[in-house]
Amino acid sequence: MNRISRNISIVLRTERMIARRHMAVIRNQTGLYAFAGLVSLIGLVMLNVAAFYALITVMAAQFAALIVALCNLVLAGALVLIAGRLSPGKELEPVTELRDLAIAELEAEAELAVAEAREMSANVRRIARDPLGTALPALLGPLISALLSGRKK
Repeated sequence: MNRISRNISIVLRTERMIARRHMAVIRNQTGLYAFAGLVSLIGLVMLNVAAFYALITVMAAQFAALIVALCNLVLAGALVLIAGRLSPGKELEPVTELRDLAIAELEAEAELAVAEAREMSANVRRIARDPLGTALPALLGPLISALLSGRKK
């Protein structure tokens, strides 16, 4: 019974650790997404103005604005891709392995308990069908030894 409660405790602790790690990654991703949005906004304002004034001397105003906007969108897309690649990674491998081992041991304990219950059920059925035939081998040994000891006296 101690092993079962220990394994259940291990499974619960590892699940909490896994959930905490996932939440930390989500928190970091959210921060990076927000930062990407802020950088995009600042970049959109500042670079658009500066690049627009620089490009307007070389080309028409509409083409200068288009080039500046496309550059800002590429930068924002790169930041979103970097944030999307974050994952819990290798930090969770040992915890996941420990959880899986505990679950496997719990399954083995449950299978053993089921086998013992089936064996006990079969023994009860056998005793109910033939009470004397089941008890006789157990009683025969002490009975024979008592008779032999009584004979020697």
